[in-house]
Amino acid sequence: MRKSSAGIIDPWGSTEIESYERLFEEFGIQPMDEIADKLPHKPSFIRRKIIFGHRDFERIVEAINNKQPFAVMSGIKPSGPLHIGHILTIREMILFQRMGGTAFYCVADIEAYEDNGIPFEESEQIAVDNLADALALGLDPTRAYIYRQSKESDVKDLAFIFARSVTLSTIEAIYGVRHMGLYMSALVQAGDILLPQLKRFGGPKPTLVPVGIDQDPHIRLCRDLAHKFRENFGFVLPSTTYHKIIRGLDGSPKMSKRNPMSYFTLAEDVESIAYKLRNAFTGGRPTAKEQKELGGEPEKCPIFDLYKFFFIEDDEKLLEICMKCRNGEMLCGEDKAFAVEVVTSFIKEHQRKKRSLIDKSRAILGLD
Repeated sequence: MRKSSAGIIDPWGSTEIESYERLFEEFGIQPMDEIADKLPHKPSFIRRKIIFGHRDFERIVEAINNKQPFAVMSGIKPSGPLHIGHILTIREMILFQRMGGTAFYCVADIEAYEDNGIPFEESEQIAVDNLADALALGLDPTRAYIYRQSKESDVKDLAFIFARSVTLSTIEAIYGVRHMGLYMSALVQAGDILLPQLKRFGGPKPTLVPVGIDQDPHIRLCRDLAHKFRENFGFVLPSTTYHKIIRGLDGSPKMSKRNPMSYFTLAEDVESIAYKLRNAFTGGRPTAKEQKELGGEPEKCPIFDLYKFFFIEDDEKLLEICMKCRNGEMLCGEDKAFAVEVVTSFIKEHQRKKRSLIDKSRAILGLD
């Protein structure tokens, strides 16, 4: 597992962040505190500093407040059903789309092939499911450009143009030693990020890329390329927001497909999800007696993280749960029972919406 203190964050593996504060100095990321106050609306994931840092977010805030054109761009690698951790990026995209941005939704099937060995024929079917999730969460396809990397010639053309200016030593310094296919997929992702600024989409404009901090290597590479090719294309350096990585249900630093008990998917049977929640790690004490005497530790609890990141928008309600845990008024069994109710209710409704959108998703991706 790579750690940020080594100077390399691994977008294709497991990266443990020892201190988010150190990233400000280590990688030049800026804190969100002051600039976020200038937004017309701050959802819980910004208020609670889950979105903790940015690069050049000022451009996006200015475009929003002055009603100027901007884009919000993100991608989903079609390697399987979306898990709960993917919700945050999609919700960010939807938030800024509703604030006036044009959304660019990329199906990163080239990366799925290079990183996971998934054939394009298989990944296109996964993409239908993934896109239906995004539509069910609120993505507006009428104000979005939705595409597959493998079918978007401009993205691939940009990747080849960019490749001429990137040396092996430079890309190894960013990503470490990898096979050439992953390096090429990184250049393709740079093409994705800068696609909204091509003439066919109205030319250069502020573009926001909401990501988890583990994806920062792609951002650094892309911003460097945008600078190098500014004279040719007029690129505006892309802006980013960075969100924290949610820990696994098993208490691990990050949800991982290597351990099914650390996460659940949006397509998963609700009984399976309930089982995982009931067996999750918590910030509770070893016994009920100690819990009542010493109180729990919600800051260590993956169940509380679920509330904080995704499922409880009301700050007062979240604080109430936090204090009941910390004061020993609520035992972990009671808390897990509440989590099961909240999470499975959301999943049932989400899956109902999603089923009605599968055909629309197929049509958007040209798979009718």
